Amino acid sequence: MESTRLMGIRQKCVVFALLALLSQFSWAGMASVATVSSSPTRPLAVLYDEADEGKAGADYSRIIAGIEGMPDVVVYRIALNGGEYHLAAANMGSRLSGGLKLAFNGSGQIAVIYPDIGEPYRTVFSNIIEGIEDQAKTRVATFAVGSKQNAEDIEAELRRQNIQVVIVLGRNGLKAAANLNRDIGVVVGGVLSAPESETRGMSVFSLAPDPQLLFERLRKLMPAVRRVIVVYEPQQNAWLIRLAREAAKAHGLELVALEANDLKAAMLLYKDVIGSADPKRDALWLPQDSVTVEESSVLPLVLQEAWNRSLIVFSSSVTHVRRGALFSLYPNNIGLGRKLADSALGRISAGGAGTRTMEPLKEVLWAVNVRTASHLGLDVGYRQQQSFDLVFPQQ
Repeated sequence: MESTRLMGIRQKCVVFALLALLSQFSWAGMASVATVSSSPTRPLAVLYDEADEGKAGADYSRIIAGIEGMPDVVVYRIALNGGEYHLAAANMGSRLSGGLKLAFNGSGQIAVIYPDIGEPYRTVFSNIIEGIEDQAKTRVATFAVGSKQNAEDIEAELRRQNIQVVIVLGRNGLKAAANLNRDIGVVVGGVLSAPESETRGMSVFSLAPDPQLLFERLRKLMPAVRRVIVVYEPQQNAWLIRLAREAAKAHGLELVALEANDLKAAMLLYKDVIGSADPKRDALWLPQDSVTVEESSVLPLVLQEAWNRSLIVFSSSVTHVRRGALFSLYPNNIGLGRKLADSALGRISAGGAGTRTMEPLKEVLWAVNVRTASHLGLDVGYRQQQSFDLVFPQQ
């Protein structure tokens, strides 16, 4: 029975798996002390079950007080109670809420806040965090937040760990960072765009591929192309089109950028564009845009009509390649993590301060649809396919 209960406690503590790389565990009854080398930047976590307080003479408060008296040790009390865990009152003063999960870092400088969601997105965020830690050369504090996260709990823990810069991933991560005190630097990743009102003073790294890289791959696959046509909704993608105009000039391309503020306007523009385009010299670019590239009605129509006229279509979304676009660029998540870490470390060097910046995705992989390539008369041999990171249709 005792061994069964001990196993249950271990399972409850799985969130602290990162500590295992730094610590040696010593279990005594139902108490656990995870010890790490004494260092000003190394935390020590004490895990215990509140239900066992006082049993068999156990006086955890006195034991923990003795540990806290050690020099250069910061103690985090993690109490287990009824299948839940929370930081004990001496540390936090309130129970963690909103699905907040955390692990501790050794750097005392960088933390990552990301959405607590299922696959396949969980693996995406894990890979980004892997890249962050690889570039930062240390484990980082991680906070998985749900839609009802408690901002006060998060900020209190960030300050307790002396975090100087937070990397936030996804919309939930951005929401969690919105109310943080501005003396904590913020780097944003894993979003397509973010309003300036929500990201003042933050560095934002978009998931929208850099037009410079898109046009470079377009010229490599289809060197005869001279004009790129794009239909976009300005509130979402005006910033990206500004970059695209510069990139088009650099590659000797003419960019025809057409604004559409709603679905009806977008459909009318596509009908005109596809009907008048020259398949020998024109290409249609599909940005990630919820209005002009709406996926249930606009996208199927555009891809079918372009296929019928053998018009080149390339995209900023890898899912469009699976459905028939010629190619796209998509995130190299580990590379993106390294980029985010570089930005965070730069903010630490600058004292956490900074102005708002918005950058497109430059850490990319390449997806190509070889069936579409063949339809367009492009001979993609085996050797060239080896240069692609993802090939559709998948065998």
